[in-house]
Amino acid sequence: MKVVLAYSGGLDTTVCIFLLKEKYGFDEVVTVTVDIGLPENELRRAEERGNKYADKHYTVSARKEFVEAIYRLIKANADYEGYVLGTAMARPVIAEKIVEIAKKENANAVAHGCTGKGNDQLRFENIFRQHGFKVVAPIRDLNLTREWEIDYAKKHGIEVPTSKEKPFSVDENLWSRSIEGGKLENPSFIPPEEIYEWTKSPKLALDEQEIVKIDFENGIPVALNDQKLDGFELIKLLNEIGGKHGVGRTDMIEDRVLGLKARENYEHPGATILITAHRDLEKLVLSRRELKFKKIVEEEWAELVYYGLTNDPLFEALNAFIDKTQERVTGWVKLRLYKGSVIPIARHSQFALYSEELVSFDTMALDQRLAEGFSAFHGLQGRIYQHLRRKI
Repeated sequence: MKVVLAYSGGLDTTVCIFLLKEKYGFDEVVTVTVDIGLPENELRRAEERGNKYADKHYTVSARKEFVEAIYRLIKANADYEGYVLGTAMARPVIAEKIVEIAKKENANAVAHGCTGKGNDQLRFENIFRQHGFKVVAPIRDLNLTREWEIDYAKKHGIEVPTSKEKPFSVDENLWSRSIEGGKLENPSFIPPEEIYEWTKSPKLALDEQEIVKIDFENGIPVALNDQKLDGFELIKLLNEIGGKHGVGRTDMIEDRVLGLKARENYEHPGATILITAHRDLEKLVLSRRELKFKKIVEEEWAELVYYGLTNDPLFEALNAFIDKTQERVTGWVKLRLYKGSVIPIARHSQFALYSEELVSFDTMALDQRLAEGFSAFHGLQGRIYQHLRRKI
């Protein structure tokens, strides 16, 4: 029997290679690492370990598909309780690539190394099951702990980058980096600076501010400081720029799908900059009612992504609404980066609903005397109510 394993090269998935043969009786384990903007050293490490421990290994690129998913995320200004949805957005993209290899290999099953306490099992399996594959999840099925996995790895001579002293679980892609596990599971524990790789501490960030300009076309970022860039390079460059200024750290208590509250740490400098810029441009071009209703849509959109339900018909309908709103989200925004902060300071769009001539205190284009009639009716019911109260 043959199984295809979604493979990161870390502790969980490397141990799974051995467990799939030892505990489940698979004759052949095929590992697949999907590149969604992983650092070169991470890809190389996963490839080396896959070739060393598995019967066959694939490294496949999903950069294009992931950037397209990120574009949708930007249009939706998406975050879940403050989390920018990096890992959640990536999982369905990865799962589809795993399925492609599983079909190519005529596999009997697909496998992952997710815990039964987390969200990723749901995100992966929703796609796996959609394509009719049997799913095997050794870490969950065998009720394993990371400490047990570390001991197992040592016993079997498996090289992994995790130790009992630093049992952190790290997930990284183009859009974000997550760090969890170990002492970080204690909400009262202050994370050491060593867990961060993308961002400097705001205290140690550059002492001089930097202004960046981002151009959007139909809600999609297309240029940085007037230089046209493809999505991958633009996000990658903003990660570097934002990281130097300490932009894009999140330390939060997050509500998982299963109902568990979890302490999560994230780095997402480019995402923070882009979503801040996009929101600011929308305020210039969308009407008040569009903005109000879009917030409701955004919250539902983010929850579907967080839950791994990107194949739900509602997700398609929400995207249709969002795409309609983005037809006018074209223009540029300038932002100031400094010591962990990102602040919009200027913006422009040919579709702006803002009129300087009408709003200025120094023009007579709009006769302000006309507002008196509006003022007479504004708050009328409240005034009547207060008058009646005084009679009681």
